[in-house]
Amino acid sequence: MIHLSQIVDAEGARHVVARKGQTAHTVPGISSVIELARAAIAAGRGLVDEIEGRGEGEAVDLGAAAAEGRVLAPVDHEDPAHLHLTGTGLTHLGSATTRDSMHAKARQAEADDAATDSMKMFQMGLAAGKSADGKCGVQPEWFYKGNGHALAAPGAPIPSPCFALDAGEEPEIAGIYLIADDGTPMRIGFALANEFSDHVTERQNYLYLAHSKLRYASAGPEILVGDLPAHVEGSSRIRRGGAVIWEKPFLSGEDNMSHTIANLEHHHFKYDIFRKPGDVHVHMFGTATLSFADGISTEDGDMFEIEAAQFGLPLKNPISVDGTTDPTALVMVKAL
Repeated sequence: MIHLSQIVDAEGARHVVARKGQTAHTVPGISSVIELARAAIAAGRGLVDEIEGRGEGEAVDLGAAAAEGRVLAPVDHEDPAHLHLTGTGLTHLGSATTRDSMHAKARQAEADDAATDSMKMFQMGLAAGKSADGKCGVQPEWFYKGNGHALAAPGAPIPSPCFALDAGEEPEIAGIYLIADDGTPMRIGFALANEFSDHVTERQNYLYLAHSKLRYASAGPEILVGDLPAHVEGSSRIRRGGAVIWEKPFLSGEDNMSHTIANLEHHHFKYDIFRKPGDVHVHMFGTATLSFADGISTEDGDMFEIEAAQFGLPLKNPISVDGTTDPTALVMVKAL
């Protein structure tokens, strides 16, 4: 099992680190995960073979690098506009219950025998999210979060804008992809992700979902190369002033999902706009665990911590709330 991460050294030079078990080394001649992936594609071989073919560089203490703030996002692009942050929802067993509880007021206003749109979509996934005949299954909920400018590095603050009504974590697994020159999506691996969202805005009206997702996200610190384990069990917690104010386990992997990874990937990459050569994608697969569903309201400075044994180092990010900008002030547009 190989994990990849991106760091800077004490002099500020970039490196890709390959970790096998407890041993981590730089990958010689490589300064980014995308450069490594491009080299593997050009050589016509898999990522593991490309890493092993390059040998081992200097030994790295990843824990120390993280503590010193030298760990970068696990993937990036020279032009951040060519990195896409996207995701799918209502994909995990239990996710409909969580989402339904957020929309309880709207649900009570409906007839007793009527299901919310969230529950209907979840039931569609249960019925046809895992196709057994090699064909695609039903499409999931899908949303856009932003581009590479909205990807916060591990350890870095996740900004929450002045107009946000909530700043809530979503512990997820993300697929990391590079689009090859022929338009083929090439999966580099999987990483922990915090699909940071505004759940109060979403709860006002489900049609505000798109607004609620236009927030920063974080991923990493490490990419798991290879297949996603069928069962992933991790922990999500929030610290305030160093003390844990909320903690809960989260589950992922196909054993705990209503869709296959292949089906979720298909319904993202079926759009040719997402198969442009050279683009990078960080696509988040959803969760059933939210502190917001347990009545937690986060504050500036709170620390999110997401960890799962299969993914190495935990993903930690503090919240940074913009308390200086007037949320009612117009963003002015000038006519040319």
